[in-house]
Amino acid sequence: MLDVDVYLRQWAMPHVLCPGCAHGIVLRSFFGAVDRLGLDQDKVAMVAGIGCSSRLVGYADFCTLHGTHGRAPAFATGLKLARPDLEVVVITGDGDALAIGGNHLIHAARRNVDMTVLMLNNSIYGMTGGQAAPTTPQGSIASTTPQGSVETPFDACRLLAGAGASFVGRVLAANPGAMTDIIADAMAHRGFAFVEVVSDCPVYYGRYNKIGEGADMLTWMTRLEQGVADPLAEKRFVEFVPGAGAPAGLATGVLQREERPVFTGARKATP
Repeated sequence: MLDVDVYLRQWAMPHVLCPGCAHGIVLRSFFGAVDRLGLDQDKVAMVAGIGCSSRLVGYADFCTLHGTHGRAPAFATGLKLARPDLEVVVITGDGDALAIGGNHLIHAARRNVDMTVLMLNNSIYGMTGGQAAPTTPQGSIASTTPQGSVETPFDACRLLAGAGASFVGRVLAANPGAMTDIIADAMAHRGFAFVEVVSDCPVYYGRYNKIGEGADMLTWMTRLEQGVADPLAEKRFVEFVPGAGAPAGLATGVLQREERPVFTGARKATP
């Protein structure tokens, strides 16, 4: 049985996450992965930028670094090169990782820096007032898109696979057991590992788009999964009436895995 208190900074409680926010579920799954791998807490370094997800490093009793907006992969790269003995993990959000810090993220993936990036995707900028993010689905309401977003969102996993990440996976916050499995798998991988966690923001995304509170959003996200969404999209509820034409569901699990030299090793091999 996992003792979460071992990994929490009790003096930092209570936390500031909104009621219904699933980011706490993600942190619990991360603790489970660290516990399963038997990692020394003094050898785990969490690096974060700015945003709701980045606040998690303040509650975790590891070596932690809270950097500038979007620059967590750059800080983490420097840390890993200086201290290759550390297990370096970046906690970031979709806006932090894919907008402000998109350049740093893709180049860390291209170099195959030995780190794990957990990107918590809540489809919106939650901390700064509910603005549309690079992951906001088309048609979704945000404070900056009151008539619905017209932009095509990033598929973060396809983006990172194209950038060269040697491990890419996706999991839903509604499936904490599967989340612990995939985070542990990513952390055991040697090279750049990217995991997109589909999380929620009931205060902005859920409220604006009339999805509901935290528990409602967890149920909602399970319908996004490929194994559920695709059959529903094809289903004809009334004979001769076309299907709803819903977008394709999200693939979950390990989506890419390959072995290739990591950046630290490549530098050491250079005379």
